[in-house]
Amino acid sequence: MTGRVLLFALALLAGLVAGALLQGERGAVVGIAAGAALWFAIDTFRAARVLRWLRTAQLRGAPIHGGWWGEAADRARRALAAREQQVQDAERRLDAFLDAIRGSPNGVVLLDPQARIEWCNQTAAVHLGLDPERDLKQQIVHLLRDPGFSAFYHGGNYAQDVTVTAPGSAASRPRKLSLHLHPYGEGRRLLLSRDVTAVEQAEGMRRDFVANVSHEIRTPLTVLAGFVETLQTLDLSREERARYLQLMAQQSQRMQTLVSDLLTLSRLEGSPPPGEGEWTPLASLLAQCEQDGRALAASLGKPMRIVIAPAPALALSGNGTEWQSALSNLVSNAVRYTPAGGSVDVQVRPGDAGRYSVAVHDTGPGIAAEHLPRLTERFYRVDRSRSRETGGTGLGLAIVKHVVQRHGGELKIESTPGAGSTFTIVLPAARVRAQSLTPAESAALPATGSTAG
Repeated sequence: MTGRVLLFALALLAGLVAGALLQGERGAVVGIAAGAALWFAIDTFRAARVLRWLRTAQLRGAPIHGGWWGEAADRARRALAAREQQVQDAERRLDAFLDAIRGSPNGVVLLDPQARIEWCNQTAAVHLGLDPERDLKQQIVHLLRDPGFSAFYHGGNYAQDVTVTAPGSAASRPRKLSLHLHPYGEGRRLLLSRDVTAVEQAEGMRRDFVANVSHEIRTPLTVLAGFVETLQTLDLSREERARYLQLMAQQSQRMQTLVSDLLTLSRLEGSPPPGEGEWTPLASLLAQCEQDGRALAASLGKPMRIVIAPAPALALSGNGTEWQSALSNLVSNAVRYTPAGGSVDVQVRPGDAGRYSVAVHDTGPGIAAEHLPRLTERFYRVDRSRSRETGGTGLGLAIVKHVVQRHGGELKIESTPGAGSTFTIVLPAARVRAQSLTPAESAALPATGSTAG
């Protein structure tokens, strides 16, 4: 303020002196007026420049002046710089937020008050079958034509999710989506989508598992309860009592086998893959398979040929107990489903890249092609009544699959109705090596053909 007054006084003084020197007292008055006019003209020019720059609202091009107008321009420049920095920071945060939404595994759709799409990320486009550009301003209820979602949207109660069938879902590859709406702003809504196909499948498998286990255990328990009631209420002869006790022992053994298989599956799924430090001779594994198969055939009263071809001297790495369980389950399954007078053949064949395969072929009724992909599911049965007659638990092939996968191998199933089935375990090269057999191990090699039952 002082500087501005001083400059105005200097302008008047300069006019006074100049006018007095030129025209005396009258010139002094004119000079004072001229100095004031000049000062106001210069000040107005400087003000006009500052105002013109302020109207552009641009940080660049600010006029450089001293005095009030210079200070005003400088303060305005600093304010514009601070505002521009805030805008840049806000844009960076917005870009980071949008990048996070774009990369989210969940779908995100912004809806206006009329349920029209304002923006969506790529995940939502895949989930809901949208085109992020073409479908802008389209109503979501017209694009996602699911009665459950339409009722959910118009109902206004968004406390719970709604599960719908995803667009493009097929019977062979079903897809389920969980959708949730969050109101925000002036009537707007945020639609979140999540692929819950795996969750739904796991829940379905859990329900089936519980139902199957309950069914498998309830049947022998019902039989046992009936026999117990009979023994308690009827006066039976020694022969009848012995027969009932034998049947009760069979049902108890059936439940014990089921529980044992369930525990085996639980252990396989919950433990890390086996290492490669333990090696088990393949000959001893096949010899035990032959003994188990012959014993099972005898217990079922089915005479049949169990042929185990001479195998090369090999050893398998990993868990020997698991390998034994997998091979014995394949042979036992073949024995169970092969009619009396049939045959079960086991062969070890070399493959490419150092791999070997163990193939178990039976002369049973065979399996239709539509059942093959599901044979390794827990409790899956092609014929439930026939499976109960053979005494299987429905878990054998599930155990085989888990053992083979844990050791890096592959299970192949081939079958033709009326022509038998072949179950093949492909052994990875890293799990097989040549084995020098001791005399005792050589003596344990299975014969080329034997008859059981």
